[in-house]
Amino acid sequence: MGSSARLRLYMDGEGPLVLDGGLATELEARGAKLQGDPLWSSRLLHSDPDAVREAHYSDACDRFLLAGADVVTTATYQASIAGFIRHLELSSEGSRELLMSGVQLAKDSVDRFVCDARPSGRRRPLVAASIGPYGAFLLDGSEYTGAYAEEMSVEDLKVWHRPQIEVLAASGADLVAFETIPSIKEATALLELLREFPDSKAWLSFSCKDGRRVSDGSPFTDAVRLANRCTQLLAVGVNCCSPALVEPLLDSAGSLLSPDLSWVVYPNSGEDWVSEQGWLTSEKTAASILELSPTWMKQGAGLIGGCCRIAPAHIAELRGRLETSCTSSVSAV
Repeated sequence: MGSSARLRLYMDGEGPLVLDGGLATELEARGAKLQGDPLWSSRLLHSDPDAVREAHYSDACDRFLLAGADVVTTATYQASIAGFIRHLELSSEGSRELLMSGVQLAKDSVDRFVCDARPSGRRRPLVAASIGPYGAFLLDGSEYTGAYAEEMSVEDLKVWHRPQIEVLAASGADLVAFETIPSIKEATALLELLREFPDSKAWLSFSCKDGRRVSDGSPFTDAVRLANRCTQLLAVGVNCCSPALVEPLLDSAGSLLSPDLSWVVYPNSGEDWVSEQGWLTSEKTAASILELSPTWMKQGAGLIGGCCRIAPAHIAELRGRLETSCTSSVSAV
């Protein structure tokens, strides 16, 4: 069975797919120094690939696959051909090979997990090839504003993203994850590029500024209308926002979502990132993924997980909560 057919079958099954959490969070917990690095987690593809592989899976229980993730996301969010050439002094071909290795590490981890753990009743985990926004390359926080898109055309953004999509579409990943996209213009560029690779499937998730708007100020309803027009998309949604924003965002566009699409949601912990201070708790933090995820499932979310500051232990708890909610729903019927 092809990966796209298998993914559709998975999404038509009982209960949502559980995504992994913050890969960088797990890598930092294991001692990696990532803050301020222009390549972020993707530097480890070059300097310490074993750390990336083990964050996906090792024989320790506190890894994402053993915690219950149905989908693992590659360490390629902040990776780019231009970035590897600039910061690692690699050739263009070497940069492409390094980008491809991010998918291979995740695939190897899934193979080892299936062989070692032989999880009873579990779906074989999928690999999502992560593609972040142009703002991630800029390293100025603009993936949460989309300000750069004002000075760029759709064609400019396509030129930037094409090398990465070209490599990852050929990597053997089950799907592509367009993540933390802050603007409708950049999303338009990505979906136009996706059509150049007709065998590829994807999800599209936005960074959002409040319960109704994506980060560039556009209504979330516009994002969903755009997604509805792409036959290669399997899901549209949000990531790396406060959990408290997810329900109102989905509510704002729930009547517009195509029957062929699902919601994908994977917010962060709800903490605020403040430069030179790190992650700080706030009143928003009380709205947790664990507490709110059953509501997202009722709203139609087919893929649920976490982003920054969400560790394997949180994913294990999330899986348990969703399985309980699914069982309760069946019993009620």
